[in-house]
Amino acid sequence: MYENSLLYQTNNLARNSPLMFTFLPSSLRQMNEPNSMISNSKKRQRKEDRQGNDSDGNDSFEQDGREKKKKNLKGIITSLILLEQQEKSDQEEQSKASNEEKELLDANHNKRIKTMVEYYDKFQDYHVEVQETERRKRKNSRAIAGALAVSAVSSGVAAREGIKDTKHGGGGQQRRLWVKDRDKEWWDDCNRPDYPEEEFKKAFRMSKSTFDMICEELNSVIAKEDTTLRNAIPVRQRVAVCIWRLATGEPLRLVSKRFGLGISTCHKLVLEVCSAIRSVLMPKYLQWPDEDGLRKIKNEFESISGIPNAVGSMYTTHIPIIAPKISVAAYFNKRHTERNQKTSYSITVQGVVDPKGIFTDVCIGWPGSMPDDQVLEKSALFQRANGGLLKDVWIVGTSGYPLMDWVLVPYAQQNLTWTQHAFNEKIGEIQLVAKDAFARLKGRWSCLQKRTEVKLQDLPVVLGACCVLHNICEMQNEEIDPELRVELVDDEMVPEVALRSATSMKARDAIAHNLLHHCHAGTRFL
Repeated sequence: MYENSLLYQTNNLARNSPLMFTFLPSSLRQMNEPNSMISNSKKRQRKEDRQGNDSDGNDSFEQDGREKKKKNLKGIITSLILLEQQEKSDQEEQSKASNEEKELLDANHNKRIKTMVEYYDKFQDYHVEVQETERRKRKNSRAIAGALAVSAVSSGVAAREGIKDTKHGGGGQQRRLWVKDRDKEWWDDCNRPDYPEEEFKKAFRMSKSTFDMICEELNSVIAKEDTTLRNAIPVRQRVAVCIWRLATGEPLRLVSKRFGLGISTCHKLVLEVCSAIRSVLMPKYLQWPDEDGLRKIKNEFESISGIPNAVGSMYTTHIPIIAPKISVAAYFNKRHTERNQKTSYSITVQGVVDPKGIFTDVCIGWPGSMPDDQVLEKSALFQRANGGLLKDVWIVGTSGYPLMDWVLVPYAQQNLTWTQHAFNEKIGEIQLVAKDAFARLKGRWSCLQKRTEVKLQDLPVVLGACCVLHNICEMQNEEIDPELRVELVDDEMVPEVALRSATSMKARDAIAHNLLHHCHAGTRFL
């Protein structure tokens, strides 16, 4: 105890005065060293204990973290298992619902099929009954018709033997049974000799004298004989049906009402008379002129424009049609469709006219998608020219035709010279003759302005008849009503090969210089 107190005092003294500690006795230092070692060992022990506690704390913390991760993983796995089970249950419910819906649809489908089969069986039975009824009716009507025919023949024989003056009258009463009684008042008025000339011309686009001349020309071809059962339609009425249909373009239903005839009868009469006009009148009134005629045409065109050796003015127009059942794309008119914002189909009519606007050549019926130069190549005029029949003469065309040895067209390039402008002005005067002729053709025959009911294969016959009737009216100096004039809208397409002959280019340049040299060229372009 004494040593401990002494050591304690010594330690305090050493803290307060380290210098004095150095002079302490060695015995005291020896006593102090073991005690310091013991304290140091205790400190190390406490430090180790703290480190051990810290390491134990860290271990416990890591263990807690691992346990938390395990719990989280267990929760995630449990959630995934639950989601998978929920998805399976949803799929089972969906498949069950789809199966039920499928069964319901199958049941409805089978029910409908059964109902349709039953309806078809009933309809077939009804159709068989109707056919049987119709067969009986036809059989009865044939029996009645046979009896009436026998009675009509016997009454006709009796009338011929007994009363000669009532030959047609008695037969007419019997024939009334075979013809539906229709109103013919309008045509009967037109057919009267005292019917006003202006009204007749307004209806038929020609005078009575011209109409009578056409009837006389066609009488031998379209006249029919009376039969025992009915009277034949007179020639004048046949021609009137055709011309009024072409002139007005009205549907066959209205034509039927006007003339008191059936619709099918009117359609048949139009085609028959048009065919007769084409076969009988076309060779007489629409033909290529002979040498004397060509010489007169040259002189007249040269007096109009100053261009020599011009024997015709050529133009191509389009006639609207109903969309055909075959080759629709060939008849599609793209330019008219874009302008009118309405789908258009057409066929072409190419014509060559003389200075009076009378057609001397026509090419009808090529599809509306073809440009003017291709239509020209398909025409009989092109074949005659290749055969040498148009040597040393010009047919004047628009810029839609190529420049050839026999086709004279205006200059189409840009930046024209004075001479070329003057030439285009003079050649335009010849072109205007053909354009005016086509304008009168469409104005006089309104059926060319609208889509017609005529079939595509029959349309060239009808259009050819219109051209022939136009020539007859022009030759007879039949003036067209100014209200009937139309404005032609036919787009010109520049041909793929605008120049077909270098010789023709030189000849055109020579004509242009001669026009300017001889003061024939105008100054309108200035």
